[in-house]
Amino acid sequence: MRTSTIEIQTPHAESVIVTEDTLSVDLSDGRTLEVPLAWFPRLLHASQEERDHWRLIGKGEGIHWEEIDEDISVEGLLAGKLSGESQNSFKRWLKERSACLT
Repeated sequence: MRTSTIEIQTPHAESVIVTEDTLSVDLSDGRTLEVPLAWFPRLLHASQEERDHWRLIGKGEGIHWEEIDEDISVEGLLAGKLSGESQNSFKRWLKERSACLT
């Protein structure tokens, strides 16, 4: 008996829009993913200018925000994964951010 394998290709990100409450990612297969910004606390606490300053990484496998040190993978978005950052790490980042902004 022969078995065939099906290779599933994860689409890549082509463009990103971040609003006050939503992360929207246009994918190469024509879909648009929209997830609550609350899933990613660093994006939620970023300024709109910081949210708008993103770049695609890994040929669109992920999205990176330099100023807030945030990386989000398309695969994670498709799986419905929230930020994997620990509460302690996020609180430390928020504290350092507050100190820099004052």
